[in-house]
Amino acid sequence: MSYKFEKLEVWQLALEYTDMIYALAEQLPPSEKFNLRSQMTRAATSIALNIAEGSTSQSDTEQARFLGYATRSLIETVACQHLIHRRNYIANRETLREVYKASERLFIKLQAFRRALRGHAVREEQATYLADNVTPFDD
Repeated sequence: MSYKFEKLEVWQLALEYTDMIYALAEQLPPSEKFNLRSQMTRAATSIALNIAEGSTSQSDTEQARFLGYATRSLIETVACQHLIHRRNYIANRETLREVYKASERLFIKLQAFRRALRGHAVREEQATYLADNVTPFDD
């Protein structure tokens, strides 16, 4: 037997993203163990957990609500990445860029799934938050 969420591509992607966040968190200085490291890993874990919890919902509307929670947790991890960059905690900017790109892919999947549940199966365009459409953490 398998559960509904285990078959979801977005849940598999969330697991991969969580692994990336944990690997990034391991590179933080010991002084961030109970701050950024803890906050970022809890938020990443929450993404997959909310996808799973929402899959047992009684309605599409309720499942969409849990996908919204997952999206908020994802955005929280992105904000943590910016704080890591600002504090120069990670010397290798490529690591941050890879994690950021993975966050974009997951964001698009979460939004598309949420819209499909609401009966608007329209693909979410990738949001542009920075000038010149540059991926953050470029030197």
